[in-house]
Amino acid sequence: MKRLEGKVALVTGAGRGLGRAMAVLFAAEGAKLAVVSRGQAHMEETVKLIADAGGVAIGIPCDVLDRNRIGAVVSEVVDAFGTVDILVNNAHDHSFPLTPVAEVTAEDIERQMACGPVACLAFMQACYPHMEGRDGRVINMVTSLAMRGMAGLAPFLMAKEAIRTLTRVAAREWSGKGITVNALSPFAMTDALQEMGRKLRGGPPPETPLGRIGSPETDIAPAALFLASADSRYVSGYTLMADGGQLIDAAR
Repeated sequence: MKRLEGKVALVTGAGRGLGRAMAVLFAAEGAKLAVVSRGQAHMEETVKLIADAGGVAIGIPCDVLDRNRIGAVVSEVVDAFGTVDILVNNAHDHSFPLTPVAEVTAEDIERQMACGPVACLAFMQACYPHMEGRDGRVINMVTSLAMRGMAGLAPFLMAKEAIRTLTRVAAREWSGKGITVNALSPFAMTDALQEMGRKLRGGPPPETPLGRIGSPETDIAPAALFLASADSRYVSGYTLMADGGQLIDAAR
């Protein structure tokens, strides 16, 4: 039996990169997929990849900055598939300038918070009634750059660390509701990492104890699959560092 047989997964930011890799693997493992993305063309490409491989998927356009749209997205998934068992909060706006702390504005922070923890919270709240008592899984994507305190990225990293806090609180509150909530911190070659590298004029160092940058398909998606499957039933409130050992002990 496939590891996600009979499950319904909603993955935001699934049009490309990590989101696409996770969606494709989840579908291959038997889940029905709701591919949520701001970009219509990328979303349709992911849906086609899944369908061509024999999986089941629908595409739902959504900009996570539109809070009023999030509840409707979850309703569309439930109308199509009956429920939501797995939520992956992966979407985030990476189109921000490199800004020193002395120049950060409230607007910079508000935008990052809106597309980060606020959007994550809205999706979690909308999915909660369908997951309660049903072995639900929430996976929130975060970043090791926040734990390193990378200069110039204060609003983005503040938002990502707020997601980790939300993850821990929800894990504690929902522990008796049959829902696990975990964070996944990847280090993989994606468009977002390349864009971050351009912003940082050279970017995060590629060196890891394992000697390479991870692959979304073969390194990160399987880690997400673990958190989405029954194998992680005894793991909640944890930040899984899928980073090749780049930040050993950072999750303590």
